[in-house]
Amino acid sequence: MKAIQDIIIKPVITEKSMATLDAKRYTFRVQSNATKSEIAKAVEEMFGVEVASVNTINVKKKPKRLGVHAGYTSAWKKAIVTLKPSSKSIAFFDSMN
Repeated sequence: MKAIQDIIIKPVITEKSMATLDAKRYTFRVQSNATKSEIAKAVEEMFGVEVASVNTINVKKKPKRLGVHAGYTSAWKKAIVTLKPSSKSIAFFDSMN
């Protein structure tokens, strides 16, 4: 069993993710091998909210250069969590608006 602190790595703070807060959609960077049900359970326990759905996206690595040095960014998994309309919002994101 994975700990809920290990499943959710950090919130994703971008213009697009902040624009969806009114619809109670929150974006997180999650563990690569986490399933949708594990992500939903972790969000419910960590923030005390009710999750309606979870959408996941595997973000692929991208080539990057810095002078003569070439490499790749790391691949990671993103989860977009939609809360139920009757659920309270997540206070961490409310302070950023």
